[in-house]
Amino acid sequence: MPPLRRTGADPEAEDPGQAGQYRLEGRLGSGGMGVVHLARSASGLPLAVKVVHAEYAVDPEFRARFRQEVAAARLVSGAFTAPVVDADPDGERPWMATLYIPGPTLSERVKRNGPLSADEVRRLAAGLAEALRDIHRAGVVHRDLKPSNVLLAEDGPKVIDFGISRPYDSELRTETGKLIGTPPFMAPEQFQRPREVGPAADVFALASLLVHAATGRGPFESESPYIVAYQVVHNEPDLTGVPEDLVPLIRACLAKDPAERPTPDAIMARLPYAAHGVAGGADTFPHASLLSPPSLSPSSSSPAPRDSDPTHVRAASSPVPAAPGSGGPAPAAGRARRRRAPWIVAAAVALSALGAGGYWLLRGGDDPHAPLRTRPTAAGSDWRPWETSVPGDGAGDGRVRAGFCAYGEAALYCSAPGVQAARIDTAGGKVAWRRPAEDGKPGQGAAPADAERAGGLAPPAPVVSGGLVHVTTPDGSRLTALDPATGEPRWTRNVSVYGGRVYHAGDTVLLVSADGTVTAVDGATDRQLWSHRLPGHAKPVFSSYGGGTAYAVSPAGGGGHRTQVLALDARRGTTLWQRTVDGDLTAVGAGPRDALYLTAADSDNRVSAVVRYDPADRSERRVPLGTPLNATSAVAYGDSVYLLSTDGGLTAVGTAKGAKSPGQLWRLDTAVANGSALVATDRRLYFSAADGRLLAVDTGRGALLGQTAPRLTKAGRGYLDLLPAPVAADGKVFGAAPDGTVFAVSDHDPGAWR
Repeated sequence: MPPLRRTGADPEAEDPGQAGQYRLEGRLGSGGMGVVHLARSASGLPLAVKVVHAEYAVDPEFRARFRQEVAAARLVSGAFTAPVVDADPDGERPWMATLYIPGPTLSERVKRNGPLSADEVRRLAAGLAEALRDIHRAGVVHRDLKPSNVLLAEDGPKVIDFGISRPYDSELRTETGKLIGTPPFMAPEQFQRPREVGPAADVFALASLLVHAATGRGPFESESPYIVAYQVVHNEPDLTGVPEDLVPLIRACLAKDPAERPTPDAIMARLPYAAHGVAGGADTFPHASLLSPPSLSPSSSSPAPRDSDPTHVRAASSPVPAAPGSGGPAPAAGRARRRRAPWIVAAAVALSALGAGGYWLLRGGDDPHAPLRTRPTAAGSDWRPWETSVPGDGAGDGRVRAGFCAYGEAALYCSAPGVQAARIDTAGGKVAWRRPAEDGKPGQGAAPADAERAGGLAPPAPVVSGGLVHVTTPDGSRLTALDPATGEPRWTRNVSVYGGRVYHAGDTVLLVSADGTVTAVDGATDRQLWSHRLPGHAKPVFSSYGGGTAYAVSPAGGGGHRTQVLALDARRGTTLWQRTVDGDLTAVGAGPRDALYLTAADSDNRVSAVVRYDPADRSERRVPLGTPLNATSAVAYGDSVYLLSTDGGLTAVGTAKGAKSPGQLWRLDTAVANGSALVATDRRLYFSAADGRLLAVDTGRGALLGQTAPRLTKAGRGYLDLLPAPVAADGKVFGAAPDGTVFAVSDHDPGAWR
């Protein structure tokens, strides 16, 4: 039957009355791609029926991915999952029905009642190991095992949400540029080799989940998913608070090498017999097990956000950082944690992200996601759109790849696989010069094998500072300043001792030592300007939004959720102002009169409010959001903050002083899950999709103005391993695409983009 619609701007303002033979009795919850309804079978059995949103029902790629979710869920239907009762992935509105299982998620249980007891953790470990054994025997890897995907039913834990799971023999491919999984519960190989992820990744996630159950936190924690990703790959886990008899087993499950992790059978053999019913009984409440819409996997090729539960949209992944500065690190729109780690720039593996066949290839240096904010100007009536490529190592081998670009000195400077930097003429797209990537060893360039070990991905985007083009080696050990006219080195500095803590603020480079000492050097000459520690910031992470002011944000001491914010004159090393603000905050941009914008996060790492601090009168304005958002990107411009969610929802929040009704100005459903970082100008927002599309949105009306066509590989498939943000400058907008091109379009009329 045709869908029944309600009117209204709500993206979920549509409900069918029936799915197949099942009459839908009421809504249990919703996600970005579908709505879950309560229904009953012919015998009265309660069911949870997920019905896909109408706009995605017409997308053949989404249907293919939904079919795979149904197939995976059917393969694993059993005692430890929500059994599939019926489904029609080929119907006018695709749907799937599973048994309705009452009970809270582990995430809800820990949030409400605190960590589980030692006995409960042991029973949970046994139950989930048994579940993983059955899931893996069915030939499926879950790949997103986390507290919100474990249901605590009366008869034991149930694993739900197979939206990004993958059968071993799947032929579908993922839309890369999107994050497959949730960083605190992802295995190292999901960041490094996403297409090689196997059952051992679920074992790693199980161990992380057990640490969360026992302590209320994960074994790797930071306010930034970039840093979490670095910790997962390189650091030892923090197992403080885990029952002592479980520590050796959990440590083995968290081995960096998948081959060293025990199998689910081996886990059960090392655990005493544990009865089911973890945290169940009277402490349960109804939960829709089908709530999540399908997500991205190496077996899918269409954007999809994560899921929600019946009471709120569940955070499926830590938000992906986004910063509007040029070259500085992009701050995460996430929760500030007790422990801070060095800022490590993560360039992706197959996004997202903040990406999908995995999201990051980890290395030090400056954030390739950091967009450039400029005021657009007319491109000129005789100017024509162009596209070009920057040939690098392995070019033409069929890999999906693209470069990262920055604007400065009247040119575009881009990196590419095997290319540290190349200068591109913005008038016609001609490559003026090209410098091969280096492997971090003085005087040596990167051999093809080095590029292969780095995943064939581009180095971080160049940064224009002090009139020179700054580039880092892929391993983040060396910073080199190039002549913008010739590409020849002007100076080189060994920055390996800073562990990737290298930040740009205008014409100044800030280097943060392991002991928290900040050293500033001149971007033009490499001359040291000053060196000292900052009060209240043990190891500062800097953000910069144009000019020479850098902002450090750190959790305040003394307990409680408070954040210390410091504004620094990067050139002089003097503190401009310092303030302690309530909440777990992340800086996302600067505005008029040096106002600083921050996002506040709730306990699930969702953005719950926007905070504006005006240093001129020391005033603070907090604008709560009606519904917390799983934001992957946040950018400020003027008096507004713009938030892009994992499900493609784009929200504008007004913060103007004196406004009668600050708050949400508009919301647009872009249908681009986990897009790139947002780039803001005085009238437009720009961002990219992983299929190479560039989108433009009107900041005043919240309307989509236009988008370019997808630029896929010649075979017609393939998405970005890395998802670069576009660059807006000189009356043009520059993007990068999976087919290896860098392209330019005019900012004048996005509706005419091709």
